[in-house]
Amino acid sequence: MEKTPIQFFISLLIVLGRVVICYEEISRSDFPDGFFFGTSTSAYQIEGAVSEDGKGVNNWDVFSHIQGNIASGDDGDVADNHYHVYKDDVEMMHSVGVNSYRFSISWARILPRGRLGDINPYGIAFYNNLIDYLLLKGIAPFATLSHFDIPQELEERYGSWLSPLIQ
Repeated sequence: MEKTPIQFFISLLIVLGRVVICYEEISRSDFPDGFFFGTSTSAYQIEGAVSEDGKGVNNWDVFSHIQGNIASGDDGDVADNHYHVYKDDVEMMHSVGVNSYRFSISWARILPRGRLGDINPYGIAFYNNLIDYLLLKGIAPFATLSHFDIPQELEERYGSWLSPLIQ
């Protein structure tokens, strides 16, 4: 693997009650074999394509569109457009020597209404293609099944994870 140095956030140190941010130039070769040198994202924060290819509405789609909830008025409708440019994103990860990627799966992209029987084949294809491309580039995929977004129908019906009925 190429030894590409990157500027990487190392740690926060507490010194006499003050937070000190330390940066150091490091490269992938500074870590032992088998170390997962990776990145991570959240589906809502990166994917975009909020109403494309059968994706259902999730709680963040609704929350971010209520005026005053997000100070800047931003929403995740386009986000980083990862849904359309995931290959470019994986190429960037590969170029800096990343060997793992933790991403979340948007429940509403796979099961638009949050229930079995209404599986979105386009959502399945997107995540399959993403995983295949990660593997092609030597990047181990780690999927998170829930990263604080849930189909809006389940939010309304059960109050999201606040109800044991959602199980």
